[in-house]
Amino acid sequence: MKRRSKNTRIVKKQPNSTEQVTRKLFGEIRSLIEISRSQVVQAVNSTLVMLYWQIGTRIRKNILGEERAEYGKKIVSSLSKQLVAAYGSGFSEKSLRRMVQFAEVFPNHKNVASLMRQLSWTHFLELIPIKDDLQREFYAEMCRVERWNVRTLREKISSMLYERTAISKKPEKLIKQELKSLRNESKPTPDLVFRDPYVLDFLGLKNTYSEKDLEATILREMESFLLELGVGFSFIARQKRIMVDSEDYYLDLLFFHRPLRRLIAIDVKLDKFKAADKGQMELYFRWLEKHEMQPGEEPPIGLILCAGKSSEQVELLQLHKSGIRVAEYMTELPPRKLLEKKLHQAIIAAWEQLARHAKTEKKTNLLR
Repeated sequence: MKRRSKNTRIVKKQPNSTEQVTRKLFGEIRSLIEISRSQVVQAVNSTLVMLYWQIGTRIRKNILGEERAEYGKKIVSSLSKQLVAAYGSGFSEKSLRRMVQFAEVFPNHKNVASLMRQLSWTHFLELIPIKDDLQREFYAEMCRVERWNVRTLREKISSMLYERTAISKKPEKLIKQELKSLRNESKPTPDLVFRDPYVLDFLGLKNTYSEKDLEATILREMESFLLELGVGFSFIARQKRIMVDSEDYYLDLLFFHRPLRRLIAIDVKLDKFKAADKGQMELYFRWLEKHEMQPGEEPPIGLILCAGKSSEQVELLQLHKSGIRVAEYMTELPPRKLLEKKLHQAIIAAWEQLARHAKTEKKTNLLR
């Protein structure tokens, strides 16, 4: 056995130029392949969605539009057998009926063409059963703008997101205007962003807990909390120190919302909302405008998360003029019927409030 001399230097083998070039080239080509695969999948999905819409539209107009319903059913059944024999089980009678429903609830070709860039056929299958047209449009447009996957869409529908947003408490005419704006500009408004109540069941809080416990748990479960808030929120700070003269205040949570281009101040309360909470939030706004707001941003808005609130108190304080929203939070999701009842009551209260505002405004105009 030869012994290595003490003076012998160990030279590490360097990769030759061929290996370096190959590795670099492989990385570049792999990136091209992955991008192309993604584009192919998107193109195939878009083509399928449009094909199913066209099939549904054709059947609906040419066959099921006739008065003889039984005749139409026989035609669909017969047509299905021929299509299955030629093209496979994707054209079963049940599938054809779904295509017809698809064309019924999404009759506008332009809207379908816009949605199919982001939504798959499986997304549409989740949307088709929604009976209310405005709800369906809300989920479709939010799904497009926020790029929800199918699982997220199911969760949003199941948790009654539409009913929990401020937009659902508006008259139908205003809801249509806001959804039209979302469809054309892909930019949500605060009424589409904020919810009431917020469902924080993922925090796992039981029995008694403090505001600090609630904040700490929210931070631990930040990903889930951001999903409940909605897409576009970026976390900035917890217990943000706000110094006014020689007095210190602490804002519970501070976020930035990219589409709205605003700072969002969140104050967490274990008790019911109090009138004094408004003044405190307005103080935060003025401080944030002076010390944190960047050029090009809109003025800050805030959310007061509380255990309960008085609708009349919220109305009298005219919080909407100050950019403040008050919402309840739930640490566990109640039965759907109870949640539906609660939200129905909130919508009625909102309509009554709007009617009172309109009446007051009319009187003011007459006195001028």
